[in-house]
Amino acid sequence: MTVKVIGAGLAGSEAAWQLAQRGINVQLYEMKPHKMSPAHHSPYYAELVCSNSLRGDRLENAVGLLKEELRRCGSLILHCAEATRVEAGGCLAVDREGFAKMVTEKIRSHPHITVIEEEVTAIPQGPVIIASGPLTSDALSEAIADYFGETGYLHFFDAAAPLVTAESIDMDLAWWQSRYDRGTPDYINCAMNREQYEAFVQELTTAQEAEVHGFEDKNVFEGCMPVEVMARRGFDTLRYGPLKPVGLVDPATGKEPYAVVQLRQDNAEKTIFNLVGFQTHLKFGEQKRVFSMIPALRNAEFVRYGVMHRNTFLQSPRLLDRYYSDRRDPNVAFAGQMTGVEGYVESTASGYLAAVAMAARLQGREVPDFPKTTAIGALGMYISDSTVENFQPMNINFSIISPPEKRIRKKAEKNLAIANRSLAVIDEMVAAGI
Repeated sequence: MTVKVIGAGLAGSEAAWQLAQRGINVQLYEMKPHKMSPAHHSPYYAELVCSNSLRGDRLENAVGLLKEELRRCGSLILHCAEATRVEAGGCLAVDREGFAKMVTEKIRSHPHITVIEEEVTAIPQGPVIIASGPLTSDALSEAIADYFGETGYLHFFDAAAPLVTAESIDMDLAWWQSRYDRGTPDYINCAMNREQYEAFVQELTTAQEAEVHGFEDKNVFEGCMPVEVMARRGFDTLRYGPLKPVGLVDPATGKEPYAVVQLRQDNAEKTIFNLVGFQTHLKFGEQKRVFSMIPALRNAEFVRYGVMHRNTFLQSPRLLDRYYSDRRDPNVAFAGQMTGVEGYVESTASGYLAAVAMAARLQGREVPDFPKTTAIGALGMYISDSTVENFQPMNINFSIISPPEKRIRKKAEKNLAIANRSLAVIDEMVAAGI
């Protein structure tokens, strides 16, 4: 049995390695060096944008936990990253060229992996893992669209509002209420007085914007007005739009606030909340600075910043299972950023899990059950969770991992408890031979 893997980025390289390590022959298709995408700069596999692309390495950080899980599971990417590590405080930084070169050499020298240097323009018959990346070639992108149907594969302007963790919202300055008290109180309301609103609008209208790639701004704004553009149209524009206070009463004053920012739950567990109407293309640092001026969000933890750019990804909750496989055909799987995971480490994790699950199926073994108490499992469950509203790519964060059984007030202690519980599960799975 031979499995085809399309793409030799981090997800594809990890998937090919995990399959090969389990004795399965792999044909790894990579269009480099004959054809390069705008993101490609070298002939090596698993290219990184910068030396610090793998981010934090502490267990109190969700991506640090994800990396440690992958290390213990025998990840090729994490092995090569450790071997080419450079000093960067609490982060896992690497010599980019040395890292990519090592991954390439490992892949090319594996007896069960055959590299085929050509562009794939159609989805092969399974078993196959497609890990062609966010800059998938036009031909393959069209093939994936045809495979799923036009509603399944999107190529459009991704306009998403920021997300914050529930525990970071200051509920002493916010309250639950629906406008006019209609139905259940489904929104968290964050009041602003006139002075606070004036300062907020001033900073919002002068904050630095990120470049919108692919189309002219006017084409974006027709369908989705960024909050900063609304603010520039007049001092009260936001108060008649997403910050409208009508129908709400601040329990602290018993009166209608001057302005209100509403937050809506973004997942079933109510651990992540969306800033309603806050589509934006401000730079990430500016979003943190300006949106933290909202009193109840002064200590907000942003798990995703607002984005407005051309993006291509699957509507994974409708299409893929928790192992990144097509719900209709488990012998066709996807991995990497096209599945809705954001970031290099997350892409690696998706390639790992897609390959481990496919290997188990092909070899007649039980597919390993990575629970939601692990970062690897939680990420797979996030991209396949049909209850997620307005599905958008996301980095790993503790809010999508099952919380600890007992309430722990201090954030660092709580995160460490989650990490230790997760690693105990991973160690058991490794010992059992995943």
